[in-house]
Amino acid sequence: MKYLQIADLAEIYPVKHLCQALQVSPSGYYAWKKRTQSARQQADMQLAEQIEQIYHASRQTYGSPRIHAELQATGTRCGRKRVIRLMRQRGLSAQRQRHRCRTTDSSHAHPVAPNRLAREFWATRPNEQWVADSTGVWTAEGWLSVALVLDVYSRLVIGWAMAAHRDDTLVLMALRMALARRQPEAALLHHSDRGSQYTSSASSGASDSVGH
Repeated sequence: MKYLQIADLAEIYPVKHLCQALQVSPSGYYAWKKRTQSARQQADMQLAEQIEQIYHASRQTYGSPRIHAELQATGTRCGRKRVIRLMRQRGLSAQRQRHRCRTTDSSHAHPVAPNRLAREFWATRPNEQWVADSTGVWTAEGWLSVALVLDVYSRLVIGWAMAAHRDDTLVLMALRMALARRQPEAALLHHSDRGSQYTSSASSGASDSVGH
């Protein structure tokens, strides 16, 4: 195994240094290199090259399950554990891509309610203060928009909605669920950010019925 690693890196680093790092003798490495490699070793090297090609073609996002599936789809029969072993030998692992979603759009001309909560996130009873927000969740099929309403007193999510697009309809669905479940008094304080979804005429009208 150490000799295989040295052979893979010999074009980049001096063999002497590689042997020192892996604690083997250069003479032993060259003696091994002269011997005919077994069919299994040759097959492993060929398979490892295929794996590396698929890995880089995926922009380093494929792990062993997807690489194994890709090999099977192209007619290369091998075990999943073998793929894991060869990927580990070559230092290949799936790199998670970071997806960012802008959730607050404050560049709008909608009227903005005064900030009555003033970052005092505590309440003395249920349905005294609600806070609302929306975010984007990355899934295998793309972005999923989620809107939530939380009761400050209990810290429980009391209304939610999900959709492919983030707009005032989404946040209204979450608010209406919370209203239907809790049926609060008119003194309720409903707080959200100043994004366009929460300051549209539809959202403002719904919030006016329970307080801003």
